[in-house]
Amino acid sequence: MSKTLIKAATIVNEDKILTSDVLIVDGWIERIAPEITHPTAVEIHAEGLHLLPGLIDDQVHFREPGLTHKADIWHESRAAVAGGTTSFMEMPNTVPNTLTQSLLQDKYDIAAKQSLANYSFYMGAANDNLDEVLRTDPRNVCGIKVFMGSSTGNMLVDDEHTLEEIFGNSPMLIATHCEDEATIRQNLARYQAMHGDDLTIDMHPLIRSAEACYISSSRAVELAKKHGSRLHVLHISTAGETELFGNGQPLASKRITAEACIHHLWFSDADYAEKGNLIKWNPAVKTADDRAGVLKAVLDGRIDVIATDHAPHTLAEKSQPYLNAPSGGPLVQHALQALLDLYHSGLLTLEQLVQKTAHNTATCFQIDKRGFIREGYWADLILVDLNKPYTVEKANIISKCGWSPFEGHTFKSTITHTFVSGNLVYEQGRLLEKGSGQRLSFNR
Repeated sequence: MSKTLIKAATIVNEDKILTSDVLIVDGWIERIAPEITHPTAVEIHAEGLHLLPGLIDDQVHFREPGLTHKADIWHESRAAVAGGTTSFMEMPNTVPNTLTQSLLQDKYDIAAKQSLANYSFYMGAANDNLDEVLRTDPRNVCGIKVFMGSSTGNMLVDDEHTLEEIFGNSPMLIATHCEDEATIRQNLARYQAMHGDDLTIDMHPLIRSAEACYISSSRAVELAKKHGSRLHVLHISTAGETELFGNGQPLASKRITAEACIHHLWFSDADYAEKGNLIKWNPAVKTADDRAGVLKAVLDGRIDVIATDHAPHTLAEKSQPYLNAPSGGPLVQHALQALLDLYHSGLLTLEQLVQKTAHNTATCFQIDKRGFIREGYWADLILVDLNKPYTVEKANIISKCGWSPFEGHTFKSTITHTFVSGNLVYEQGRLLEKGSGQRLSFNR
């Protein structure tokens, strides 16, 4: 039996902060108490460190299969655990697109061999694969992904009949990317008429506009209300969209929930001058007022979850002219440290951080026995030193793409240990190849 005893950690969990010991036995949290002794357990002395539940990232793009020149499950899962993310849910716009149950299983087979973090994969929806979508098992797949805006390959779902059928019949959570394609095309045509192909990154939030986001998000909410669907709207990027969501009921009973991403809480359109295409995402990073509005909605409960939309590309790809440069960037390794900087700035509490990155994600997706520090739960845990600075440098970036929009930034906090299903997989800057991640299961 494997036994680890974490001593005198400052635990942040379920709106409380307290000092306690935690005993892990065979991957599970067996006991939490002020003073635990065990004759054979390996002890980790955590005085002065904070113990948090591991982050659960409900939106990543690890690019495997088909795009492994820029990322893969092996590299990105290791970047995740180094950053305190112990579980991830990965998107279907790989190559080929994950549009059949067979292709979905292929990704699970890869992760079972390669992932150091726990994992789940979305089933992708298209205009012509409804039968495959409806065969998805809610108990062992995180959700159905619907791109109501641009996507890779055959994944733009713009047929109204198909949308009605998905929202009316999906057996599980529907996660949506919401940007209105017609509005974006009109905006792009207008800017090209003025500037030809000499468009620049500062035009990105004007082309992929706040209006495009609101039109699409409001349509998704309308469909969900009509059909009683379980809807989760991803990467809210505008203050206006936050008004579509309520905060007056317990999360477990909400039928419509929403997510914010690190880049929309950190950057604004003023940062394009320095960062350029490195912060080109879809939906676009928008104004400082939008950033403030999204954070406000996170804090008051209209937005339920914080994630990354980790989506690496090579530096060569991102260095192309604006129109050719792909959208997306690596974030999973530094998400927790970015949020801890927001804590140090007084913008959110540690309790709120844990709620939005672990508790609420587990509740939204009905994940079995993860996301909380509780006896009888899996030991997905992280220890952080809140007062040990950490500078992002090329040499310490683990994502396969080898760059980060945070490169050169010094965070105020450092992740010291990460446990995945009870295995210590990261310690003091070193990845430890101990065990592997597990497939997430869901109480549905």
